[in-house]
Amino acid sequence: MPNLTDKIILITGAAGAVGSAVAAAVRAQGGIAIATDLKDADLDLDVTSEADWQRVVDDVSATHGHLDGLVNAAGIVAMGSIEKLDFATWRRVLSINLDGTFLGCKYAFPLLKPRGGSIVNLSSVSALVGGHNLAAYNASKGGVSLLTKSVALLGARNKPPIRCNAVCPSFLEGPMVDAIASTARDPQSAMEKMSAEIPLQRMGKPAEVAALCLYLLSDEAAFITGADLPIDGGLTAK
Repeated sequence: MPNLTDKIILITGAAGAVGSAVAAAVRAQGGIAIATDLKDADLDLDVTSEADWQRVVDDVSATHGHLDGLVNAAGIVAMGSIEKLDFATWRRVLSINLDGTFLGCKYAFPLLKPRGGSIVNLSSVSALVGGHNLAAYNASKGGVSLLTKSVALLGARNKPPIRCNAVCPSFLEGPMVDAIASTARDPQSAMEKMSAEIPLQRMGKPAEVAALCLYLLSDEAAFITGADLPIDGGLTAK
């Protein structure tokens, strides 16, 4: 695993499956993980609140003086086509997934500028391929992936550079996929169908996504920026 000794990494959505796996992995590799979420984290943070972001970065600045990395892992999924999805749900998904990532990049950027660093945004294969019943999720994650490229181009102008990449998982074991399956008539059958769609014939594990995030946060990934990196068991190769 990459060496993150003494690197200070801020993580959103750290009470979730991927966020908690990233926080644990950062600490295991010698880094300082600042875990944030609505509750049950080092710092409370509603990623849709600009005031919350300002409070958190002020706290980090006072305690550590800078950041070496940011992982925007907060996110939700809501099923629904444009015919059936209500506007309030659309706004909520976009607010958490896209607005939250924008605010994270915006407010973490000044703390990354003095020493450079790495931003990792949790996107999805749903940013790369569409789903008829994932209108809001597709739109939000597509936005995350292109926002990532914009931030990467700006970060490349910084000396030392601030890299920004998007990690694009497919179905992962955990609450999000459980919630998707629960909307089906037969949740167990839905889970089996999702696994069968993946060429490797299984769902991914949050720890596998965390390992990719750690690599992107590390100095070993110094020449990678502006990329969408699928971690999908071959799903987007079809």
